Amino acid sequence: MDRFRNYDIAFVGLKAGKHDFNYEINQEFFDLFETEQEFFNPEISVNVLLDKHTTFLEFIFKVSGTVQLICDISNDEFSENIENDLKVLVKFGEEYDDSNEDVITINRKDSDFNIANLIYETVVLSIPMKKVAPSVKDNDEYQNLLDKYSPKIIEEEEEQVDPRWAALKKLKDNN
Repeated sequence: MDRFRNYDIAFVGLKAGKHDFNYEINQEFFDLFETEQEFFNPEISVNVLLDKHTTFLEFIFKVSGTVQLICDISNDEFSENIENDLKVLVKFGEEYDDSNEDVITINRKDSDFNIANLIYETVVLSIPMKKVAPSVKDNDEYQNLLDKYSPKIIEEEEEQVDPRWAALKKLKDNN
């Protein structure tokens, strides 16, 4: 965890109330995780608001910036603006537990909390599933291909109802 030390928030010395932390992250931050990303050249601002209470900590993450993506259709590079928010409660207990996505339990003896994974998740979740370059969206040829090969929603025909059930339903509706 030493490589994530810059993302530790020491909450023990802080007074109860709201505290603001700001981070500028780039590719160097994502390289710490040693995973493959679907984006490159990130320029992202992260604002972390810590609201310290006597029995728990409340973190609100606001992520905004730009990343470079590769279009799924044309393989062109393009810049995408991203924005995302995440709210997490941190409570104190006997051992670390992050099985609940909204509430994380940390040891009572801990004096700081590392937010690197939460920043990473917030950014990754803000990347769109479909990566379509603006030039493709404006191009009729590509739009026709998208329309042609996109999944179609098929409206289901009304089910044939057994006449005996229809008669019973009519009786039920009359009462």
